[in-house]
Amino acid sequence: MSLSSQSRLSKADRRQQLLDTALAIVREEGADRLTLGHLAARAGVSKPIAYEHFGTRSGLLIALYKAIDSGKAETLRQTLLTTPRGLDETVSMLADAYMHCYADTSGEWHAIGAALSGSDEMGAVHQELLDVYVALFATALKPHSALQARQLHLRCVGLIGAGEALSAAMVRGEATEKQAARALAALMRGSLAPA
Repeated sequence: MSLSSQSRLSKADRRQQLLDTALAIVREEGADRLTLGHLAARAGVSKPIAYEHFGTRSGLLIALYKAIDSGKAETLRQTLLTTPRGLDETVSMLADAYMHCYADTSGEWHAIGAALSGSDEMGAVHQELLDVYVALFATALKPHSALQARQLHLRCVGLIGAGEALSAAMVRGEATEKQAARALAALMRGSLAPA
């Protein structure tokens, strides 16, 4: 890529190009190989450009983690926008979509999360992303539940925790996507019963 073609990309397009390249590095070489210098070399840009967009390796990993998660959350949102369904169909749809999002990432999301483990900043980012899923689940399940809003919210917190654990088991090969989705759907059905 020539320097003149590099300068033609808008800042947003350059950031997206860098994130796409970063994801390719994680897929091909693993999260440990993702550094700003390696990213710049693979993307055909100077190191200062990579640093300008992400600041630090942690900043890059967090941006990539958020980008992958944003796609997953949008898939679930689109699922919620479809026509209303009964409880069984809603639960199956949510569980399938949630697990499919993890299956689609081929483990990159977990690898990036693991590379950031222990980071205070990452803990806050991860919690923020989980809160989005809790809200999505609560919105989808509310029409099928007699629980008070606070009770439903707390149960959805537990469901997302279970979804995280099931998706990690799936990535480790302990369950298929279908098995993980069925387990999450069963937990969802059970969570809607009054205490």
